[in-house]
Amino acid sequence: MKIPLAWLQLKHQKTRLLVAIAGISFSVILMFMQLGFQSALFDSAVLLHKSLNGDIFLLSPRSTALIAMKSFSERRLYQALGDKNVEFITPIYLGFAQWKNPANPLKWRNIHIIGFDTEYSVFNLPGVEQNMDKLKEPDVVLFDLASRPEFGPVVNLFQSQTSLLTEIDNMSNATRKIEVVGLFKLGTTFGIDGNLITSHLNFLRIFSQRKKGLIEVGVIKLKSGNPANIKQKLQQYLPNDVQIFTKEEWIKFEKQYWMTSTAIGFIFSLGVAMGLIVGIVVVYQILYTDVANHLKEYATLTTMGYRHRYFLTVVFQESLILACLGYIPGFLIASGLYKIAHQTTLLPIAMTQQRTWFVFY
Repeated sequence: MKIPLAWLQLKHQKTRLLVAIAGISFSVILMFMQLGFQSALFDSAVLLHKSLNGDIFLLSPRSTALIAMKSFSERRLYQALGDKNVEFITPIYLGFAQWKNPANPLKWRNIHIIGFDTEYSVFNLPGVEQNMDKLKEPDVVLFDLASRPEFGPVVNLFQSQTSLLTEIDNMSNATRKIEVVGLFKLGTTFGIDGNLITSHLNFLRIFSQRKKGLIEVGVIKLKSGNPANIKQKLQQYLPNDVQIFTKEEWIKFEKQYWMTSTAIGFIFSLGVAMGLIVGIVVVYQILYTDVANHLKEYATLTTMGYRHRYFLTVVFQESLILACLGYIPGFLIASGLYKIAHQTTLLPIAMTQQRTWFVFY
């Protein structure tokens, strides 16, 4: 029976072992948190994109992200009907306005408003389909129950009253009274604290300063055909005053903006890199110190005939033991911090299987 030298060396000095485990756990937590924040940035940015029931999307060439959309003529969307593979088209209107807190009329906060044609089921979101008929009424909206709490106790007030009145300021020339007639769930992003969904007619009533015939997103639903092939056909006869994306390309386009064109994207990417470097340095330093402290023992074993390969195996076993002992508490603490961060920020921060294995290896 072989003596488990690696484990005996580690547990010989229990205090040093606990310090080593704590150091590795800290590195694990650091890597998990940095990866979680970066993932939340990208995942939250494309929540709306993923919820849309469409295959191809038209955008203005001046649009860079969901928080920086520019309008284009809806005529381009209607031109897409010329393809026989198109099932339906529908415009999406996007804009920011100020929402008056119904519980504190002195507090106003920017909110993201989404308008769409209620003739089509465009959103795969809980609560939208059930309230489609209500949205056909004038001056009504659906409120995102995953919005920031700074908008007021909207969900509680609505559930106790079944309707809720407040005001919207289009930040240009008008304030309009609206009624919350339902709830849906989308979620916040790093640039959007809350959302409203309404019909395209109500959207244009709120943003009365807008020119008619201008939209932010054109949704094209296909009844057959490959979206990439249909996109190429559309590019041949649509003018270059619109961008054409498949769903996957639009999601990638949005993530690329947050990754390369924003300070927060750079900071999170740098944080991930620094977390990995710190983790590597901490583990290396722990192993280096342990080997240095046992050089005399290794020299004795060498004179007894043990080869260099044996000592490499011992060091590898020590690193594996330390990794496992440090990973478990780090994983558990990071999972708890994920839940706290999600509850506090309402961002999609959650432990994933892919991230679990990535940090472990």
